[in-house]
Amino acid sequence: MSSQPSVSIVVPVRNEADNIVPLIEEITAVLDGRWAYEIIYVNDGSTDATGERLAAMMAQRDNLRQLRHARSAGQSAAVRSGVRAARGAIVATLDGDGQNNPVFLPDLIAAVEKGANIGLAAGQRVGRKDTGFKKLQSRVANKVRNAILQDGTRDTGCGLKAFRREVFLSMPYFDGLHRFLPALVRREGFDIAYVDVIDRPRHSGVSNYGFFDRLWIGIMDLAGVWWLIRRKKPTPDVTEVKA
Repeated sequence: MSSQPSVSIVVPVRNEADNIVPLIEEITAVLDGRWAYEIIYVNDGSTDATGERLAAMMAQRDNLRQLRHARSAGQSAAVRSGVRAARGAIVATLDGDGQNNPVFLPDLIAAVEKGANIGLAAGQRVGRKDTGFKKLQSRVANKVRNAILQDGTRDTGCGLKAFRREVFLSMPYFDGLHRFLPALVRREGFDIAYVDVIDRPRHSGVSNYGFFDRLWIGIMDLAGVWWLIRRKKPTPDVTEVKA
């Protein structure tokens, strides 16, 4: 790559071959000329042509990278792998199925870039393209989560997010971390910016990752995050004493 990127776009994917090219084209259309950036696809053990499609696109763009998990480790692990490999100080994420519209990436990135104490800019979905039952599950889960964690966030399940890389890496890692970012970012003393985003149907294929709107799957994580918040002590104000 010709320059050090200031922004890294992390996209976790598993078996999304038909969605690779359209999404990359959309990402580049909204970011080219605005930031020095890189796109990191984390191929989470795909068994279809995802890897080959990415390799073909990498031959066309020198700011596109592919990381591969030998076996699928899940969305949280894929996001973490991408953030750890990122070269930009600001990282933005979006799902690889096309439901998250990249047109909102600039607003999310700018919110973090311009906010002195903003640790996270979180997309808040409007006009979701899920079934009525999934919407109901999500509303119930979000109300329960917010009542317990008091993170002030309407929607934590949206894949469109931007955050400071060092803030993400300072947090304790566990499977499902990406779903609790608002509460954990507030725990670290940072503020959160919110950006309304418009959901849309996936380009093709079916979902390969589970949803947090199945509350019973995330109940143990919810209890663990509550414990982490309760056990947080004030960060000491440290100065070095010179001789």
